[in-house]
Amino acid sequence: MRLGYVVPGESMTADTVLVQVAQSLLAKGLRVAGAIQHNHGAASNGRCHMDLEILTGAKVVRISQDLGPHARGCRLDPGALEEAVGQVIEALGAGSAGRPDILLVNKFGKQEIEGRGFRPAIGAAMAGDIPVFVIVPSASLAAFKTFTEGMGEAVEGNAEEIADWCVGAAAKPVS
Repeated sequence: MRLGYVVPGESMTADTVLVQVAQSLLAKGLRVAGAIQHNHGAASNGRCHMDLEILTGAKVVRISQDLGPHARGCRLDPGALEEAVGQVIEALGAGSAGRPDILLVNKFGKQEIEGRGFRPAIGAAMAGDIPVFVIVPSASLAAFKTFTEGMGEAVEGNAEEIADWCVGAAAKPVS
């Protein structure tokens, strides 16, 4: 089982890199499950909207909620995130013809640390022998390593190098 991750640094915009990785993998003909995040527009509080594009269909799920101009708390909509995760898990269970070659997860963050978010999708992919690639913010790295029991493989580099890792992880062994 292959489980790769990258901890974005100051020079890496994780969402942009993962979009580039997904586009590259899809162009190479891989079946990619997961979600990529797009941030755009401004809510009433001046912050951007967060949307997850589900990679196994045309669905986009808004995972941010507009809490008004004076709100300071987390604007993640946990129900919307769970909706997106449910769609990804459903794609992981597709028949052999539609079985994904790899799962891309846009972030291992607070929800995943608490056992929610994409954590069940990561577990389902690993149980189904589907390689996984995850963006892990530095603040979440210790919890990610605990969750994965150290099985994660740090991947360094740009979108092209990450896509190369994903292609190699998705390669079927020759019998």
